[in-house]
Amino acid sequence: MSSYETAIARMFALGHELAQMPSHKFDLAHMRVLLAALDHPEQRFPSVLIAGTNGKGSTASTLASILQASGLRTGLYTSPHLVRINERIQIGGQQIGDDDFALVHDLVDRTAERLVSEGELPWHPSFFEMLTAIAFEHFACRKVDIAVLEVGMGGRLDATNVVEPRVSVITDISLDHQKFLGNTVAEIAREKVGIIRPGGTVVTLPQQPEANDVIGNAIMEMEAKALNAAAYVPPLTHGSAHSEFRLLCGDTTLRHTTYYALEVMGKPILITSRLVGRHQVRNIALAIAAAAELGQQGFPVTAGSIERGIRETHWPGRFQVMPARGGTPEYVLDVAHNPAGAWALRSTLSAWYADRPLTFIFGAMRDKAIGEMAEILFPLAERVIATRADNPRSAAPDEIREAASRTSARVEEAPDVAAAIKLARTSARPDAVVVITGSIYIVGEAMRLLGARI
Repeated sequence: MSSYETAIARMFALGHELAQMPSHKFDLAHMRVLLAALDHPEQRFPSVLIAGTNGKGSTASTLASILQASGLRTGLYTSPHLVRINERIQIGGQQIGDDDFALVHDLVDRTAERLVSEGELPWHPSFFEMLTAIAFEHFACRKVDIAVLEVGMGGRLDATNVVEPRVSVITDISLDHQKFLGNTVAEIAREKVGIIRPGGTVVTLPQQPEANDVIGNAIMEMEAKALNAAAYVPPLTHGSAHSEFRLLCGDTTLRHTTYYALEVMGKPILITSRLVGRHQVRNIALAIAAAAELGQQGFPVTAGSIERGIRETHWPGRFQVMPARGGTPEYVLDVAHNPAGAWALRSTLSAWYADRPLTFIFGAMRDKAIGEMAEILFPLAERVIATRADNPRSAAPDEIREAASRTSARVEEAPDVAAAIKLARTSARPDAVVVITGSIYIVGEAMRLLGARI
């Protein structure tokens, strides 16, 4: 077994799934002990910290692309991954290499074991704590100019929250991970606002009233500088924006693209993004506002680099379309994994595929709101195939069918993602669109089987 394979095996042996998460996982004091023993890599680069329920990864990837287009050596840390763990740690759009991952893992793992043996830590760091420390060490050693960090879960006690961010960003907040974060939007929001620093800068958008109240109160208590990204959310009408862009560019191939005009940093720019859907317009707005603020802080961000960075953003598994070819149907892959994500997917499907029959391949984790997601999505479908990921938390197909009993959908079952794809492919109508969704694990397995771009 190679050193990389050994490192990956040791990481997954720690138990990274929520169902295996120890009650002591959330403890920043232990994370700080580990980082101190590594000579505080998290203090050797400036950072932006992004929390929220939905849109964190899209906002983070867009902001990182903007900063890279601005000439900055930019780190990006996200979670979870679709296919390989390396996806989570990137510099300049390039995933950490296998050899580098093994090398840094060995340093962090040996440090952790020493701290446990010396009584400095009561137990070995968790999967996410280890991975976060690996990312910080990699970014510090490679001397990034800035790093964009996505919070794993919550915010207040998340392992990423040991940095002192130049900007904190809060994306849309809704119900998810209630077992760990709280049973109401307000309770969850109180965990998210833990990334706001006294006198710091926070970028957000108006959202649910319960979340707005918590965010507003936290900003006042922290005497933080609040930036509302609403100025970068245009009043879009899909048809007119679509027609205008094609007229300007003379390009009729950019079907699954978001585009609209904005004024940013006093200059007009054309937003062109492969992240489609109204929800992505909000995420892009948050990234623009954060980038503009960093420009005010002295980073070389310009209107032109914002335009280019958005255009060059690649964030797979978010309404990612694989065109029909060679007798295969058109696929849409989307990691919607909670009701808010399901509503966003439904809205985008209704905009792009109102006149096409839809087949859903759906799988979800057992702890998710499967029934509610089914009620949102399944009415759009001509056909639903329930399946499961290779994951101990995954709901069985019959559990999904039972959870969806309040819908009128006829739910077929497939034992795994490969079987579900085969079933959809062999019986889909020529003009059908196969939508694969419900969990990042389902989408990740499908992407690997279909050879989708990661």
